[in-house]
Amino acid sequence: MKPYKPAYYRDYLSLDAILNAQSLRSAEYNNDQESAHDEMLFIITHQAYELWFKQMLTELDSILALMSQQPLPEPDVALVLHRLQRMNKIGPVMLHQVEILETMTPMDFLDFRGVLYPASGFQSVQFRLLEMKLGLQDSQRLTTHLRLDDRDNARLDAVRQQPSLFVLLEGWLERMPFLEWQHDDNGNDDGNNQPRYAFWQEYRLAVTAMFDHERQIMRETMPDERTTAQVLAQIAASEQSFSALFDETTYNSLREQGVKRLSFKATQAALFIFLYREYPLLQLPFRLLESVIALDEVFSLWRYRHAQMVLRMIGARIGTGGSSGYDYLLQGAMKYRVFADMSALSAFLIPRRSLPALPPNVSSMLGFSFEK
Repeated sequence: MKPYKPAYYRDYLSLDAILNAQSLRSAEYNNDQESAHDEMLFIITHQAYELWFKQMLTELDSILALMSQQPLPEPDVALVLHRLQRMNKIGPVMLHQVEILETMTPMDFLDFRGVLYPASGFQSVQFRLLEMKLGLQDSQRLTTHLRLDDRDNARLDAVRQQPSLFVLLEGWLERMPFLEWQHDDNGNDDGNNQPRYAFWQEYRLAVTAMFDHERQIMRETMPDERTTAQVLAQIAASEQSFSALFDETTYNSLREQGVKRLSFKATQAALFIFLYREYPLLQLPFRLLESVIALDEVFSLWRYRHAQMVLRMIGARIGTGGSSGYDYLLQGAMKYRVFADMSALSAFLIPRRSLPALPPNVSSMLGFSFEK
């Protein structure tokens, strides 16, 4: 073994480099006046963000490597879940940092904002890498005017050639083994003289029964015909939205229109996991999907909170990077969702009492079994 060298706290953490990495531009450009007091807070807060972005990239890169395996071993599914949950714990820390930064008033910010042009948060290449590795597409972006240097652009270009978490998760769902026995095969057998379990046929009947029950209740309880007609129209629209789940052609048409992104097979697999998550074999996939949805929410909340802070600090002014500032950030908070299709699946859930009962052989496949 290599001779052990004692570690020293300052050296191990490179504190000399870190604690001397705050160069105040206000001290340089304020005509020999004192530096702006709150510029130190501004720099340290953003440096802390970049450190957390680095940690999230570390977790995400490991997740992508694990998810790239075909097949994905069950122990590694648990490891992916653990690291997703860690990323979700970092999210609230990032949100709380906004509160610290907001102890700086708009007038305090004006003391040094004028020396920041054209630097902008848009130039955080680590945040762009996080977005891209999660699966945000360039076509989703509201603007392409980001000012990055050649080195940063090269890093982004390299990531564009790699599969994102969205792509890998979609492929993992499409490979779910139960997809082979949950589809209706019009009575054809599986090659072993065993009829396939027509799950989606039974689920469609359960959905129809659920909407019929809702219509009956509304007719009996609504105060007048006009209100009844409005409610019934809403129920009909909801029922129509279910139709794409049972017809791949209809669903793919929605994908072509940009209404849906997740594939038909992956959507059916994810919905089945949500519906029957109590089964032991589906618990881990369910928790993984929930963590992915939560991570999407973490980034949306951070974008929204950032937008509100910008509104407080600079109002309707343009950003230092040339964007429309608050308006741009607010639109991004609403539009930059990677796993929106996953979140939307809650609209297709039905009450447990209405769920089709799984055949005994299917139930046993999804449970724990022990042979003596």
